[in-house]
Amino acid sequence: MNTWNYTDQHEFILMGLTDTKEIQLFLSALFLLIYLVTVLGNIGMILIIHLDIQLHTPMYFFLTHLSFLDLSYSTVITPKTLENLLTSTKNISYMGCFTQIYFFVFLAGTECFLLSSMAYDRYVAISNPLHYSVVMSSKFCSVLVTVSYVLGAVDSTVNMLCMGTLDFCKSNVIQDYFCDTAPLIALSCSNTHDIELIIFVFAGSTLLLSLIAISASYMSILSTVLKINSTSGKRKAFSTCASHIVAVIIYYGTMIFTHLKSNKSFSLGKDQVASVFYTIVIPMLNPLIYSLRNNEVKYAVSRVIKKSKKQ
Repeated sequence: MNTWNYTDQHEFILMGLTDTKEIQLFLSALFLLIYLVTVLGNIGMILIIHLDIQLHTPMYFFLTHLSFLDLSYSTVITPKTLENLLTSTKNISYMGCFTQIYFFVFLAGTECFLLSSMAYDRYVAISNPLHYSVVMSSKFCSVLVTVSYVLGAVDSTVNMLCMGTLDFCKSNVIQDYFCDTAPLIALSCSNTHDIELIIFVFAGSTLLLSLIAISASYMSILSTVLKINSTSGKRKAFSTCASHIVAVIIYYGTMIFTHLKSNKSFSLGKDQVASVFYTIVIPMLNPLIYSLRNNEVKYAVSRVIKKSKKQ
């Protein structure tokens, strides 16, 4: 069977989500709206946290990086998806495709570990409030964030090294709307068993380790909260974690559904729905979740607006 690699072909063809013009127009309008809300929401969150000194706490330091990751995450995928929906150009260069995969995996992995750091922050705040400022020092928070980025980069680099060894048979048509490991492996004619195993181990380790850290943090939080006598105290403690819990459930639910299975079993229908949700929709939801369910953010917005009017 004839094979090709980047020395023979210089691009892939992205099939996209649909061939129906009417649906393409609807999806392009919908995705453009979602992307604009994502950009405005995440940049707005970053600016509010930067401008309001009362939000200069560990929790909002992590939230700033979460907003940056969501903004970057969406920008890696959505603009190219919009181009494919609005034009007849469905191609993406070989290097462009693998660059998209690299940053997609890097940002996704980093977000997993960042969510773990945020869970630990909530654990310290609730279980050890008197020593919170000492334990969650600015230096320690910076270390947690740095480690998150480093681990995300390691995961992405291993993924890229594995994907770079693949050969592709005749067709360069990717049955998806963006470059991801699953549809590319499904396209390959190489023996992908070892590659799938390595990617599965690293992706699974990222999800498993971060989930263990999050679960351990919340089990400790639950144990602490159950010891609180007053109902109002319990409600207040749970309310500080509510936004993070919602974000974790949505993010990990779709990630696990899509990635922790054989890449050869990639399904064009249901897998694409899940992919659209966590690549395009979730980056928009996080700033909404953390702002609409958080009175501190609402008050900060009010203070920033009043301050700007006085100037």
